Amino acid sequence: MLPRPTVQLACLLLALVPGAALAADRVESAPVAPKVAVRVDREPVDRSNQPVITSYADALEQVRHSVVSVASTRIVRQRVPIFPYDDPILRRFFGPSFEQREEKIPFGLGSGVLVSADGYVLTNNHVIEDADEIKVTLADGRELDAEIVGADPRTDVAVLKVGGADFPHATLADSDTLRVGDIVFAVGNPLGVGQTTTMGIVSATGRSNLGIIERGYESFIQTDASINPGNSGGALVDAEGRVVGINTAIISTSRGSIGIGFAIPINLASSVMHSLAATGTVARGYLGVQMQDLDAELAPRFGLAEARGAIVADVVPDSPADRAGLRQDDVIVAFDGRPVANSMELRVLIAQLPPGSRAAVRVIRDGKPVELTAELGALEDEGGQGGQELLPGISAAPVTPELRERFGIPRGVTGLVIVDTAPRSEYGSVLVPGTVVVKINNEVVSDLRRARQLLGRGKNLFLINQRGTFRYIQVTVD
Repeated sequence: MLPRPTVQLACLLLALVPGAALAADRVESAPVAPKVAVRVDREPVDRSNQPVITSYADALEQVRHSVVSVASTRIVRQRVPIFPYDDPILRRFFGPSFEQREEKIPFGLGSGVLVSADGYVLTNNHVIEDADEIKVTLADGRELDAEIVGADPRTDVAVLKVGGADFPHATLADSDTLRVGDIVFAVGNPLGVGQTTTMGIVSATGRSNLGIIERGYESFIQTDASINPGNSGGALVDAEGRVVGINTAIISTSRGSIGIGFAIPINLASSVMHSLAATGTVARGYLGVQMQDLDAELAPRFGLAEARGAIVADVVPDSPADRAGLRQDDVIVAFDGRPVANSMELRVLIAQLPPGSRAAVRVIRDGKPVELTAELGALEDEGGQGGQELLPGISAAPVTPELRERFGIPRGVTGLVIVDTAPRSEYGSVLVPGTVVVKINNEVVSDLRRARQLLGRGKNLFLINQRGTFRYIQVTVD
């Protein structure tokens, strides 16, 4: 029997501690003012294939000098007795005597990419998460202390800053121009052996629903370029030496590379980086629609020849989508000039734009194309989950076929399914993701508006379904 494949974040954790085919014209937007001075070359790679290429050394020279090693350290604090042994006589005269001691323990080893001359480094959040100290080792051997500018667990992107100037730094490409079959290189520090470059092709784009980033934004580039533990945060590079992605994870049965590696597209990573560098946080756009994937069976019913797009299952009242004129049963096929393959891809495209951005939205309505323009709101302004909050920190949505499959909801169970919980929500211990709220105060609920109307101050009676079992709970609302 073959071992079950596992998803691994491509970061070496030391054993010292436990541990979018349609397109729409772009609309001028209001992006976050860039703080990181990066080089960007948006020209697609040369695919003419005329000369016989025997080496990529020149193309990779610049980017190799910009890839760094990232080492994180935890500080373990413990109280230890001053006396060498626990002597009752000494305790009698001097009392219990302890001192605080600190020990620095190496925690993780990964990679990063210098993206500006003044020392900004892109890496993965999981490389530096929970670290007390971070050191960056450059390709020339210099070791520098790094500070965390910001981190975003929802995309697994982190930004570091090292002191200095005139650093060799990478040129960023437009990852939206990538095609399956393009040659790519993974550059990083796998297994701590030193900087290593491996070669492969783009195996797929827009990979999602992999469960690599919990409740996050997944739209990975898949590659067969060898990625191993320690490559996390390193560069995925095109044939012209430009960064197209940040290496993040592998799927493997053996904890090593078997040709299924994933990288965050540089367009997504770069948008997160600029937001973190400017504000320390990530301000994500909010449209205000509940979406469902368009499958081959549903496509003809919505006037499409192929199953590409996202069905608008519901529109949040007075949301940017509502104000833009989006309607239930519209199929969004392009957003901000980019084709939309499915609901997850649309979710990522929306989140990539800052609040206040104006985006062109192309929909198929009653079999005909309709062009709309939406001015995005702020996801945080809507309770953190795009207006889907049922209770503070608890996001819910009507049960759809997609959500039913995702959470394993039994047939016949309807209502509002909990899709996300904030880490510190007081309701999160009971209303976990996958819970279906069937009734509130003896009234059947089918949409958020009605559910909110039924909630009253004090104790509320919920009928919920968890893993196929119905039960009543009391929920107190302040």
